[in-house]
Amino acid sequence: MKYKIQRAAERGRANYGWLNANYYFSFSQYYDPEFVHFGALRVLNDDFIDAGEGFPTHPHDNMEIVTIPLSGAVAHKDNAGGSGIISAGDVQIMSAGSGVQHSEFNASQTDPLNLFQIWVFPKKRNIEPRYDQKTFLQEGRNGKWQTVVSPDEKSGGLWINQDAVFSLADVQKDSSIGYNNRFSGNGVFLVVIEGKIKINGEVLNKRDAIAISATDSFSIDAVENTRLLAVEIPMHLG
Repeated sequence: MKYKIQRAAERGRANYGWLNANYYFSFSQYYDPEFVHFGALRVLNDDFIDAGEGFPTHPHDNMEIVTIPLSGAVAHKDNAGGSGIISAGDVQIMSAGSGVQHSEFNASQTDPLNLFQIWVFPKKRNIEPRYDQKTFLQEGRNGKWQTVVSPDEKSGGLWINQDAVFSLADVQKDSSIGYNNRFSGNGVFLVVIEGKIKINGEVLNKRDAIAISATDSFSIDAVENTRLLAVEIPMHLG
């Protein structure tokens, strides 16, 4: 098992007034040669967006873009016909494919928004752009992994154009949870959304992350009540 830890305080940061962004990987004006990407995982941003603010219409292509609101709600609209409100408990995916333009705004005029925005390099390029979202109930991840994104349409998760799997889990204090890769040889980027864990003898706190490779399984011990995001991802591009 190989791993690299990224502490929450070590992430890139940018404050634009209306947007307070935290970057797990090099993005915009932030560059860290140790954290450019992890296999096919290119971006994981922990964004805090003021009420009524957001990203005006802008283009993307050949990227799988996953949005996970942690608190608040996102108003999305794109030129492929996709639109909607994505609230905490929902997950959204957009395959930019051959090209799409979209906007994302805090849907509230009074409350702040916190979300993860995650970009994954696609398996096939220039596919027809597509958009989907789904609500996932909290009880579906109590003490177990809840698949929210997967290329297997029978998994219950949103379809992604990549051999990648996104999973959430809520783990109670003093209990453990194992992770087994769906695709042998993939790596896992694990984020502690809330709480505190111990893995391979290392303690990780809220918003700490660990990039795990060279193993198809590992175990996590919850030191506190904890919510986790696991992004299982191919380690090789192309």
